[in-house]
Amino acid sequence: MGSVLNRATADQRRQAADVVDDLTTVLALAGVKLPSIEVDWEHGRRTGCYLVSLGCARPSELLRVVDLLRKGLRYERLTRDG
Repeated sequence: MGSVLNRATADQRRQAADVVDDLTTVLALAGVKLPSIEVDWEHGRRTGCYLVSLGCARPSELLRVVDLLRKGLRYERLTRDG
């Protein structure tokens, strides 16, 4: 059963790893580092559902993330068609 679950969740594992890489890269470009971000591999092995843990971060880092999200949302609203 383990190998069946392993094959069935290969895309989920790849997606989880890719999104962590993408997020850490984008945040690094903005000068932000979330020190504890990681894929919860153990939960995924037990359940077949791979979660990304954002972990602990200093409030100053999260304020920067919030600022980036607000700016991104503002830009999206300004450039949205129609």
